[in-house]
Amino acid sequence: MPPSAAPATPRHHPNLPTIHSTVSWLFLSLLFLYIVYYSTILFEPAPTFTTKTACQDSDNRLENLQSNTSKPTQTELKHIAFGIAASSRLWQTRKEYLKLWWRPGETRGAVWLDKRVRTTKDDNLPDIHLSNDTSKFPYTNPDGDRSAIRISRVVSETLRLGMEDVRWFVMGDDDTVFIVENLVRILSKYDHNQFYYIGSTSESHIQNMLFSYGMAFGGGGFAISYPLAVELEKMQDRCLRRYSGYYGSDDRMHACMAELNVPLTKELGFHQYDVHGNLLGLLAAHPVTPFVSLHHLDVVDPIFPGMPRAQGIKHLLESAKYDSASIIQQSICYDKKREWSILVSWGFAIQIVRGILSPRELETPARTFLNWYRKLDYTAYAFNTRPVTRHPCQKPFVYYMNTTRYDKARDKIIGIYTLHGEEYPYCKWGMESPEKIDTIVVLKKEDSNRWTKAPRRDCCRVLPAKKKGTLYLWVGNCQANEVIEL
Repeated sequence: MPPSAAPATPRHHPNLPTIHSTVSWLFLSLLFLYIVYYSTILFEPAPTFTTKTACQDSDNRLENLQSNTSKPTQTELKHIAFGIAASSRLWQTRKEYLKLWWRPGETRGAVWLDKRVRTTKDDNLPDIHLSNDTSKFPYTNPDGDRSAIRISRVVSETLRLGMEDVRWFVMGDDDTVFIVENLVRILSKYDHNQFYYIGSTSESHIQNMLFSYGMAFGGGGFAISYPLAVELEKMQDRCLRRYSGYYGSDDRMHACMAELNVPLTKELGFHQYDVHGNLLGLLAAHPVTPFVSLHHLDVVDPIFPGMPRAQGIKHLLESAKYDSASIIQQSICYDKKREWSILVSWGFAIQIVRGILSPRELETPARTFLNWYRKLDYTAYAFNTRPVTRHPCQKPFVYYMNTTRYDKARDKIIGIYTLHGEEYPYCKWGMESPEKIDTIVVLKKEDSNRWTKAPRRDCCRVLPAKKKGTLYLWVGNCQANEVIEL
């Protein structure tokens, strides 16, 4: 520094006192607030609530939430929309089957035809609609018929009708007969707000192999929940174009269900009946599940010998009016004194066989029928079967349902079954012949709630005889600890 220069003095910021003052006041304010806050905590009274009060409060909120949530009502027939695939060529014959189960004013839905047909107001049939043109869809299967495309769109076209308050769409053919009460019982088990594809496979092992064990066969009928039908309708036309080489309508439907990631929910009461001949063996050993449908009625023999097919189905449905939940259900009992095995298929037929056969054998269907290719092949079925006995002494004596009525005084349903008129071979066994019995009377109470309980066959008991040539049976719920002892 030069000697003539004055010593340097430190430079002061002109606002420094103001900053110091502001910081001081800020510090004092925060300190004051802290002291006030801490003092309120120290001197605050102890809380009066308890853990129990808090839990009760949560329960109250849950109850309020539940009370504000409306519970879904039980599924009823009015919640089902039927889509029936029909052919104009077969309409005059097939409509007779539809008349048997359709209930004007109760059932809802539509028949979908390829061409216009003549109808009258007295037919009491569903509304008839013409299917939309499907000629633009490719069909390349050399063995099938392109009507499969039209039929596969029945559910989507029924949805587009815009019916209100529908929970389920049920598809069937014009030769499908539904026991509608049992259909309602089946669908009531499931949440219609979820995606469900419900039906059953074929009786034929080969048919299941050719198509799929995971496919609902359409002739036996199948059900699709409403939200699934909505999703199907959005994508089905695109889906159908991807499967031009498929044979039928149900395999196309199955392919679209697979694209929607929805598997088949199997219910064994839907019956395709891919068989020929006499259904006695199948109907007399029905699975322990509601009997929902029959199909291929023009292929199998009339279920009641000597009756036209449609009249025979009508006859069966007469019993269903009194106890639809129990129709066709099997029960087994024994007349130990006469050494008879008795197999009851309620509302349909009763068989008496000489000798004591085990329940395990009797619950297995006898092969009174042929497979879909008209052959006697015990390996052809998707379930266990047993041969029809060739021993002359063990040929079943068959009694078919004649009448069913309700006895108000007894509060019981009375079924009358009469011996089928056919020749029975001579038997050398030294036991009484069932041929001496020409009538069987079955007493039963209605059991409409049987499927709300665990599946179980009804028990059966032989009652004291009141009339020569008549056998009396009781069929109903098993008592506590009641078992079949051979």
